Amino acid sequence: MNTLNDSAIQATLSGNWKQAIEENLRLIKQNPTDVEAMNRLAFAYTMLGKLIDAKKLYRKVLKIDSANPIAQKHLKRLGDTSSRKVTSQSYHITAHTFLEESGKTKVITLVNPAQSRTLRTLQVGQPVILTIKRHKIFVLNEAKQFLGMLPDNVSMRLIKFMQGGNTYEACIKSIQDKDLMIFVRETKRAGKFKSMPSFPLSDIPRQILDLKKKSQDDDDESEA
Repeated sequence: MNTLNDSAIQATLSGNWKQAIEENLRLIKQNPTDVEAMNRLAFAYTMLGKLIDAKKLYRKVLKIDSANPIAQKHLKRLGDTSSRKVTSQSYHITAHTFLEESGKTKVITLVNPAQSRTLRTLQVGQPVILTIKRHKIFVLNEAKQFLGMLPDNVSMRLIKFMQGGNTYEACIKSIQDKDLMIFVRETKRAGKFKSMPSFPLSDIPRQILDLKKKSQDDDDESEA
């Protein structure tokens, strides 16, 4: 049971809607009052544009738990969408979403992440906000809810760039248990930083650099 529940959660978080639907349906069959599985299933239906099915499930959740905040929020959001198809809303993932650019992008694991119940409401590709607070960079969702912080070494560097005119966009890259990773992209570089990458080569793990250096040394020896 726990294995199926974990798998259903992960399928939903990773945007694998077909698997999410199948596994959450199995959970509901085993426990017809499993409101968490119903909410996940309704969300998967919403992402595939099956709004009628999603609304029915959210209403069913509210019959079981009239104060359920997830069902209330999403049912309200779907309230005026009966005449149009909704597909993944503002979280649409394209080939460009996680396209890496040297010096301009970085995948970052947040420190002090929010509680699991908060992380479970997130979606891969969902935009997040980077905001400077007390010499650190906090990561918030669109509702200004705290999700975690950038590591101190990254914060120190980006704060200088952000205050100097650089701009950045970020979105959820992956969610696993208590780990939350975001994808950050530099969208504008101020003139005074034109030769300074936001994420320099020195951010690459040392073991990778050592391997590259060893390879170059081997090539030099073979040429000699």
